Amino acid sequence: MKNVKLLLVLATVTLTAVSCGSKKEAPKEEAPKMLVLYYSQTGNTKAVAEEIATKLGADIEEITMVNPYDTGFQATIDRCLQDRERGIIPDIQPVKANIADYDIIFLGFPVWFGTYAPPVQKFLLGADLSGKKIVPFCTFGSGGLESSVKDLEQAEPNAEVMPGYGVRAARMAAMPKEVDQFLKANGYLEGEFVQLEEFPAQHDVSEEEAAIFDAAVDGYPMLHAKAKTVATRTLPDGMEYLFTAEDLPRENSPKMPPAGELQVYVTVVNGQAPVFTKVIR
Repeated sequence: MKNVKLLLVLATVTLTAVSCGSKKEAPKEEAPKMLVLYYSQTGNTKAVAEEIATKLGADIEEITMVNPYDTGFQATIDRCLQDRERGIIPDIQPVKANIADYDIIFLGFPVWFGTYAPPVQKFLLGADLSGKKIVPFCTFGSGGLESSVKDLEQAEPNAEVMPGYGVRAARMAAMPKEVDQFLKANGYLEGEFVQLEEFPAQHDVSEEEAAIFDAAVDGYPMLHAKAKTVATRTLPDGMEYLFTAEDLPRENSPKMPPAGELQVYVTVVNGQAPVFTKVIR
């Protein structure tokens, strides 16, 4: 009888050992591999790219041209106009990164003529981003993120174009804080972020609100408009206004037709003058 009990105990111990030994931990999900790829003409887009790459610990590479643009603003615009008229997209140097190795591509560019700069267009023509997540980021004079996203979706129908980040060249000082909030709000970076409330319905502008709009756009030559309606929401350090405005003929370009209705975002940080953050035409 003792032998039978001993055999039962040994069998139980053996089964327990086998059971414990065969238990496997669930495989850890690998973090997506990220690449920050950008073209920069003045250094503004480069600054945003470096901020993103540093915060994420991501790989980074600059798109460079075979025949770079002139560093002067007007010379660059003139060459772009000539290239557009001739159907020329300037050549770029081969990208060194193996795009196939990455899950998420942060794609950065300055906005020219309402969309991403030609060197980025050239990259997209030769790249296969199928199955990738593309996170656009851009710098601009007044706006262009939304129109650039539409062009990206058409250029890369088999990729997933994610919400992007854009900043005016005149507001680069605010960029590091905004990038931090953008990365956290969209799940690329852990940490607390401010979840802004949705804008309520718009109402006719008051005299005070019209004055805020006029002060925000004053001095910007490419924006000549009159505010019609507005909605407001609270920011941690002030107020944000979403104006619907009517584009007016430009005093210095009377032959240029108005663009119709515009959406103009304006922030008023406590103790500071109003500033517009972007225009959606």
